[in-house]
Amino acid sequence: MHSIFSRINNVSALLSSCTMALLAAIALSTLVFNADPKGDLAIASIKVYPGTTRRYAKTKQDLAFVNFNITADLTPLFHWNTKQLFLYLEAEYINAQGVKNDVVIWDRIVRRKEDANINVAGKNKYNFRELSASFKNVPPANYSLKYNVMPYVGYLTYGEIAKTVEPVAFPRSQPRV
Repeated sequence: MHSIFSRINNVSALLSSCTMALLAAIALSTLVFNADPKGDLAIASIKVYPGTTRRYAKTKQDLAFVNFNITADLTPLFHWNTKQLFLYLEAEYINAQGVKNDVVIWDRIVRRKEDANINVAGKNKYNFRELSASFKNVPPANYSLKYNVMPYVGYLTYGEIAKTVEPVAFPRSQPRV
């Protein structure tokens, strides 16, 4: 009565429906998971130097170099559905024209729970430039350590681990030696 192809079609439809239901259950189970990672962030020093860009006909811009200390315990974020974590340090400030800027100045990917205890004393990994050419009239910046949990199945979750207590001011531009 039924051919072999219709039977294969019915079995594969059942298996794909069961697989989709299982993946939906896994994705919904991540909504229940709430972790509270702990960490500290300290800005050791900030230095601003004049520089030039390679683009835009060698215009002059200030470059900021931020030295920071990070300690964080990210082990609560790892569970059976965590593939990896994206950890990043963000500087948030308002420039002289009143535009709010969120700049990522350092990041790290954590793939294993064994590597989830972070203790970093470093400097910014990416260029920290002010597009309006100078940090001269820029108000102090807030720095925060944030994370992004990338699961095997489900949606991405974001959070904040640590933030500077007070905004940190940009010093005056120093001449390049």
